[in-house]
Amino acid sequence: MKRIIPVIVALLLIVIIGGAYFGGKLWDKYSHGKELADLDEYYKVSDGRLAIILQDEMVEEQAVVTDDTVYFDLDTVHKYMNEGFYADTAEQKLLYTTAVDTAVALFGEKGYSDENGGGQTDYTVCYMDGDTVYVAAEYIKLFTNYEYTRFDRHVQVYTEWGVKQTMTVAKDTQIRVLGGVKSPILRELEKGETVELLEKLDKWCEVKTSDSIIGYVETKRLTGLDSETETPVTDYTPPEYTGKAMEGKVSLGWHAIGGQGGNATLDAMVAEGQGMNVIAPTWFSLSDNTGGFVSYADGEYVRRAHDYGLQVWGVWDNFNYANSAGAAVSSYQVLSSTAVRQQLVQDIVSTSLALGLDGVNIDFEGLTEDCGPHFVQFLRELSVLCRRSGLILSVDNYVPLSINTFYRLDIQGEIADYVIIMGYDEHWHGSGDPGSVASINYVSDGLERTLEKVPADKVINALPFYTILWRTEGTVVTDEYITLNNVDSYLQSIGIEPQWDEETCQNYAEWQEGQSTYQIWVEDEESIRVKLNVMETYSLGGVAVWRLGYGNAAAWELIAAYADSQSDAE
Repeated sequence: MKRIIPVIVALLLIVIIGGAYFGGKLWDKYSHGKELADLDEYYKVSDGRLAIILQDEMVEEQAVVTDDTVYFDLDTVHKYMNEGFYADTAEQKLLYTTAVDTAVALFGEKGYSDENGGGQTDYTVCYMDGDTVYVAAEYIKLFTNYEYTRFDRHVQVYTEWGVKQTMTVAKDTQIRVLGGVKSPILRELEKGETVELLEKLDKWCEVKTSDSIIGYVETKRLTGLDSETETPVTDYTPPEYTGKAMEGKVSLGWHAIGGQGGNATLDAMVAEGQGMNVIAPTWFSLSDNTGGFVSYADGEYVRRAHDYGLQVWGVWDNFNYANSAGAAVSSYQVLSSTAVRQQLVQDIVSTSLALGLDGVNIDFEGLTEDCGPHFVQFLRELSVLCRRSGLILSVDNYVPLSINTFYRLDIQGEIADYVIIMGYDEHWHGSGDPGSVASINYVSDGLERTLEKVPADKVINALPFYTILWRTEGTVVTDEYITLNNVDSYLQSIGIEPQWDEETCQNYAEWQEGQSTYQIWVEDEESIRVKLNVMETYSLGGVAVWRLGYGNAAAWELIAAYADSQSDAE
């Protein structure tokens, strides 16, 4: 017996040690970890920076704290809060243009100015660090319905509000980085706390605490499920963009004028344009990089046009001076300088009023993407003065494609009275790519994309009163314009009879002369009729034509009937 006792003791010790070992393993596996999360690492922040929680998600952008004030960089402001802020880094200004005024804040200064005297702030409104412009979160609130709350390492931002689900903490517990008892702890939760439920899983729930910490809590530690309607911020009421629309539909003809002598052709253009109610002379062209412009305007022309019952919308372009003088103007330089841009806006409006014009037609073509924000700011500022002065503002645009989205039809649709789509140049002079100037699918698809951005009653579709004759010899493609009023006689003179092409809804002809292949997609009364029929289904604001002097009576009769029928339907 005495020999057995030591053996028993040894066995017991082995059992105890083994139990302790395996029990420890089980404890390590299933017990709740005590490791605290490194919050700087979790939020990926260092001194002076704050993570941004937008709604219920941490975004990649961050805020900064300067002089105990929260700032967002301008790109973040544009992306998430309000894209209306415009920075001129050369002149050190931050602008915000509404329907009635422009507020201006100088970099590094407290306060801002506007026509009502502006206001003072107890913080620096904006500043520049390197190439980055920062805007005070509090200043953004002056023009934006959003809210923000600052915490130690993050800032909660809300730009949208709805109904959220909440739960109550049933027992003291922890919110962890991930769903798992060993995941690091973000903070302790006390019984009775309310958390927002983001996602409910089997054993864990993703939640957000009252201090906007997003993490995971064991489902068994939560109780109840309630709904709470969030209260939206409505502190800011933006001034309304009041439009100045014409009665009925617009029927506009562009009158191409390249010198003072062109004004004498008014009577002939009016005689051609049956049913036209707006004439748009191409009088003004930018001529230098300081906002100067060439003008062929004539007050007598305006008076005579008014006697004919026409409105006159003066056309301002950025390319005709280069075409005539060979000296290109940098639209970027003109529009990106606040001083130059605002002087140009003043000159456009004062010149228009002095002439007695009814409207302004902006035809800025060939802009580059980096010029887009400056062009939009130009239109914002011009719209303010046009609205005050009783001038109609119309803007010419390409058919919308992915390559020209920076023209921002959505913003134009808000701030301009009419958005004109130049429904042509599907294939253009010098492109080296034979094809239709304006096939029906090109026109209808362009209008559908436009109407996603612009109210229908503001949209004017422009028709081409011309076509292109294409000549291909080997790999060389040349072309020439033929006007609508000459195309029939031209084809008859060479003995060619085109055939209707259902795909483009145009008459098409192709023939061979020697080594050359000729192709033409004809614009005539038949193609114009189909386009007008499509336009009628969209209830547009009107029609325009490029250009007067190219049309014929049959085409204008169709346009007059379109405008009259649309007006009668209202």
